[in-house]
Amino acid sequence: MDIFLQQILNGLLLGSIYALVALGYTMVYGILGLINFAHGDIVMIGALVALSVVTALGTSMPVMLVLLIATATAVAVCVALGLIIERTAYRPLRRAPRLAPLITAIGVSILIQYSAALVWGKQYMSLPEIVKPGKIEFGGAQITTTQAFIFVLACAIMAALLWFVKTSRMGRAMRATEQNPDVAGLMGVDTTRVIAFTFALGASIGAIAGVMVVLYYGQGHYFMGFMVGLKAFTAAVLGGIGNIPGAMLGGLLLGLIESLAAGYMGDITGGVFGSNYRDVYAFIVLVLVLMLRPSGLMGVSSGDRA
Repeated sequence: MDIFLQQILNGLLLGSIYALVALGYTMVYGILGLINFAHGDIVMIGALVALSVVTALGTSMPVMLVLLIATATAVAVCVALGLIIERTAYRPLRRAPRLAPLITAIGVSILIQYSAALVWGKQYMSLPEIVKPGKIEFGGAQITTTQAFIFVLACAIMAALLWFVKTSRMGRAMRATEQNPDVAGLMGVDTTRVIAFTFALGASIGAIAGVMVVLYYGQGHYFMGFMVGLKAFTAAVLGGIGNIPGAMLGGLLLGLIESLAAGYMGDITGGVFGSNYRDVYAFIVLVLVLMLRPSGLMGVSSGDRA
């Protein structure tokens, strides 16, 4: 039972990070019908920028202040990058056939990856040991104070986003643009501004998720956004891409599935499929969802976006 509870806690923690990244995919898809495959690389940029700031500041300031400055810098850089991508790569293709922006997104992703490799190099960057987390015991399982902070912060961000989309004026504009951008424009909604804001919001949440990934794993790499992005995309599809609560649910479920499968499949299969195959389970889930329920757990079937 202790092992099971530990896997549950690990899964919820990992799933909360997947959920944050999945929000960037699902918000852009909900408004534009575009899979922004460059979003995972924006997360990577946020992680590496935060690592660089933490490394530069070191122990010259209090730990929380260093992390706050690193996160704020990562958010600023990622928001600027997200707006540049939207303005230069996606906006000119807004009326183009669906395949054109998809190929463009893949190209932007590759461009960001290798630009990061030129700036930060291809070696792994390690997080300086400025954080000394304590241990929290919970029913025989344990997590660190850093992990608990990551989970609580992720849940707070998701709750704040739901509140913002449901109650704020910009949130209503986002929902109107998602339902019908042409009609929303006739009703006075500046759809271009709404779309740009959606990219900026997704990039800011992605930057925070990148900082969480660094705190969780203790290192970053120019190629890290590829796998994180694919898993988050799987989470968005699992929950119902275009549905914000669905992305949150999908991220948490995917984290639980990955953690439990990695913890128990090795014993079930006699050590053949152990924790080394944990990345495989996410894509098994993706295939099964696309086969059995393409619209996702909370998605609604839509012929024009199939």
